[in-house]
Amino acid sequence: MTLPRPEHTDDDALTDSLSGSDTIVSYPRGDTANTGVVLHVAELAPDAAGTPRWAVLLDTSSCHPVDAGWPDQGADRAVLHVAGGERPVVDCVVAATDGTELHLGSDIPVRKGTPGWAFLVAHIVDDASGIAEGDRVELVVDADYRRAVSLGHSGCHLAALALNRALAGRWSKETRTDGLGQPDFDASAIDSSRIGEFGSVDTYRLNKSLRRKGFDTEGLAGELPALEAAINATLAEWVAGDAPIRIDADGPRLTDRRSWVCELPEGTVSIPCGGTHAHSLAELGETRVALSLDEADGTPVLTMTTAVGGR
Repeated sequence: MTLPRPEHTDDDALTDSLSGSDTIVSYPRGDTANTGVVLHVAELAPDAAGTPRWAVLLDTSSCHPVDAGWPDQGADRAVLHVAGGERPVVDCVVAATDGTELHLGSDIPVRKGTPGWAFLVAHIVDDASGIAEGDRVELVVDADYRRAVSLGHSGCHLAALALNRALAGRWSKETRTDGLGQPDFDASAIDSSRIGEFGSVDTYRLNKSLRRKGFDTEGLAGELPALEAAINATLAEWVAGDAPIRIDADGPRLTDRRSWVCELPEGTVSIPCGGTHAHSLAELGETRVALSLDEADGTPVLTMTTAVGGR
């Protein structure tokens, strides 16, 4: 999609504003509101129902966008407050531009960090009236929804560590380890992860490649109740310890590397993550998992459903 040129901005200024640097983001530190300057408003193709769509690009954003590269955490719910009233943000996605074309989501043709490209938070609205380049607008995120998803995301990481611990005895070969020095089943077998309000669903493919790496799947189905009990016992112990959680970041921009850091009794764990999180394990409350084993295209698939807050 070629970016239309606004009449009041020269081409060089437009290129500079869009390709100079990535969006500054404040959601990693927990912000749910900010004031930003509109860099550009791009008309998009209508959605499947024929509703018009526009992408509003700001210099800074507190709204978490969904990343097509790993869409585990979806977009925040938010509203843009502009001179003409409120404009609901119907979606929020990662976009990228070289200054001449804007690409959204899975249409982005380059990897993050590619020279000459800027990666941006695109706030999708179905009414862009009253929004123009250079305007200063207020972005307000639904704080209750953010909190529910953040708890789900922190619970997801914690459950993955507990799952690694419960499955450690099934490895017969040296393999990559997690932040606690345990065999990292989660990273080795993960197929998909979806973060929701107060929980998550993670699926793991137990394929030939995983078995060649030394993971034993024999008798796993019969051990699921014992594995669940072991994981839930570990989670109860960790949550009771009220370990602090923080996000470490290399910088404030969208593509700067960020990590989820949790100070567990066994050691401080750091997991690369671009999502939003709780500030301590105590916020999660009762955290439990349920395991199931199914088959997809002839391959066993382990599913772990995690619920926080006693849900």
